[in-house]
Amino acid sequence: MSGHVAIIGTGVMGETLLAGLLRGGWDAEQIVGADRRGARRDELERRYGVRMETNADAVVGADVVVLVVKPQDLPELLPEIREHVEASTLVMSLCAGVATGKVESGLAEGVPVIRVMPNTPAQVSEGMAAISGGVHATTEHLEKATQIMSAVGKVVTVPEKYQDAVTAISGSGPAYLFFVVEAMIDAGVMLGLPRDISTVLVNQTMFGSAKLLVESGEHPTVLRERVTSPGGTSAAAQRQLEERSVKAAFMTAMEAARDRSAEMGR
Repeated sequence: MSGHVAIIGTGVMGETLLAGLLRGGWDAEQIVGADRRGARRDELERRYGVRMETNADAVVGADVVVLVVKPQDLPELLPEIREHVEASTLVMSLCAGVATGKVESGLAEGVPVIRVMPNTPAQVSEGMAAISGGVHATTEHLEKATQIMSAVGKVVTVPEKYQDAVTAISGSGPAYLFFVVEAMIDAGVMLGLPRDISTVLVNQTMFGSAKLLVESGEHPTVLRERVTSPGGTSAAAQRQLEERSVKAAFMTAMEAARDRSAEMGR
């Protein structure tokens, strides 16, 4: 089969992308998955009706190869697929912290590589991905990568030097928001609410606030000030957050995430 997308590694993110492409109208015959676990290959063939192969077989004749494996698995994977990846094949790497140059060095000369930083809301088609082209990637390659990642959310193109910052903001971002939600739910329980009621209140407040932020186009400061009446409850709460330097703590945390991403890449 030629002209297909080969997804190498079908863990959570690999399966998310596979399912997103199918939801987006891609034909099952256009997608080939690969996993080293035979039971996993059988499971996904039954669930989605796509062909599942070994790594080497999946990339033969592919237009696009998407690498969705752990960074530490790349040194073993690249020699396995190198001779089967043609110079015209676009390789997209979703391997966190791995520079395009490292992927390019494991493939034949001239193979275009694009680095992708996705995040977990892709599981509900609301992901945020940032893509960066390597030395052989053209505008057309970036457009193709955008088309593929748009199946599970929004996509922006950034210079690769910004990818560690992207990892800190949107890649790890869901963890920070879940942390805030967890704290708010626990606070509700501390204030006397049943946990199930506190959970519903906080989850919907987070969801609705995010939707309002996106759809209104307003700056978050403007929206926050609209909730904050002088001398009111929101003002009292925000004073406590400011006194405890919560914003500074968040900024420091994201600096640490950026530094860790750079360290992992090295």
